[in-house]
Amino acid sequence: MSIPKPLVQVNQSFIVISVLLALLIHPAILLIPFAIGVYTLLTKKNPVIHFSKRFLKKPFDSYKQEDKDQQLFNQWIATICIGLSLLFFSINLSILGYVFSGMVVVASGVALMGYCIGCTIRYRYMMWRYKRTKIT
Repeated sequence: MSIPKPLVQVNQSFIVISVLLALLIHPAILLIPFAIGVYTLLTKKNPVIHFSKRFLKKPFDSYKQEDKDQQLFNQWIATICIGLSLLFFSINLSILGYVFSGMVVVASGVALMGYCIGCTIRYRYMMWRYKRTKIT
């Protein structure tokens, strides 16, 4: 299965904007992308993407497609980092909260510019796993 790239970009933009707002206004705002991330991982349905579908002008298959499994992997990374950020802010380890939030902003921002850090991580992991099975 695949997802039209504009919908993936909307989700990435949502993550960047909501995490930046949390860093600028109040860390509790991180609960929003965290809750959406957890919901997405549990149901395999992203509410931001689902809501944004109605704004696509062309048929879904006419857009460049992104791999759904890759997007779920990326969602895992973002949700874990946001969750850790929330945890660190809640136990007054604000520097670590900022670090993990910053990693999410950088990764999502770089993805919006065309390079997917999560894709590289997943590719390296899959290659490592493949090589490990070839040796034994």
